Amino acid sequence: MRLLTIGAFARATGLSAKALRIYDDCGLLPPAAVDPHSGYRYYAPEQRDRARLIAGLRRAGMPLAEIRTVCGLPPAAAAEALDAWWRRVSADTAARGRAVALLVDRLSERGTTMSETTFRYAARCETGTVRDSNEDTAYASATLLAVADGVGGPAGSTASAEAVDALRPLEQADTPQADLLAALADAVTRADRAVRGHATDADQPATTLTALVRRGTRLALVHVGDSRAYLLRGGELSRLTQDHTYVQTLVDQGRLTPAEAGAHPQRALLARALGAGAEVEADLALRTALPGDRYLLCSDGLSAVVDPGALHAALAEADDPEAAVERLVELAYAAGAPDNIACVVADLAA
Repeated sequence: MRLLTIGAFARATGLSAKALRIYDDCGLLPPAAVDPHSGYRYYAPEQRDRARLIAGLRRAGMPLAEIRTVCGLPPAAAAEALDAWWRRVSADTAARGRAVALLVDRLSERGTTMSETTFRYAARCETGTVRDSNEDTAYASATLLAVADGVGGPAGSTASAEAVDALRPLEQADTPQADLLAALADAVTRADRAVRGHATDADQPATTLTALVRRGTRLALVHVGDSRAYLLRGGELSRLTQDHTYVQTLVDQGRLTPAEAGAHPQRALLARALGAGAEVEADLALRTALPGDRYLLCSDGLSAVVDPGALHAALAEADDPEAAVERLVELAYAAGAPDNIACVVADLAA
């Protein structure tokens, strides 16, 4: 049998000579032979698989003591042991991650003016010029901003109100930031069930929902449908949501340009909504909040008729949320207000 020098074996396995010496010293990978005069180590070619397994387990972070146990097992049993170890590590990592997230947030708040942050807000919900009823809902508080646009007949107003009401318990709940998105997802599921509970043979109400829940320096965003959320930060206006509409899918597929989508006769046809289709699929995201941020949540009764430049100017020029909301509603009516208008503007203030 032709043995490999430690250097040749290191090159063949991708390990360093130093690592091979450590594995020898702890009994994990003793060489096949040792020169009695020089102490030089030699390895058999068939030891390469064991060396690569040890190296892989070390890269995964497994302690040497547990590697020794895994290496002593048949392949199937070793795979089961490795899977069980990883489940333990994953659970421990998740628990530590939640603890670290809470500590980071507390330390961040103590070290900055974010310790006493709050929303300063204003909300309006107005009926469009050609509408007989208003199915929109707009809501704002120190910890929750929400807009919903109900559809599907007279029960649409109930649908939008219940969607927002399903989030209200999160205002007072002492939910850790690390669990906030999960709590928000549960609330959306409850909202979807509540809306579906109003379906009849004649009516199947549905509603959009776009909302922000604040916990210290974190904002949890939920979005279903074509209501929108915008952020004005440092003078720049950015859109935080993507419309869930049939026309937007055509834009995403490259079959329509954004300009063509704005004039499409089916631009209001929803691809996702609470109470419609199969199980609800909501977009969820966690964002970092900064003092000076200004947020706008609105139904398509505003965003569909007021262009982004005018939205930007109205938000940037207003001294406070009340003035911003007033100006936005004025712009919607100046554009004809063919749909109901729901909007919330909130400043994050320290």
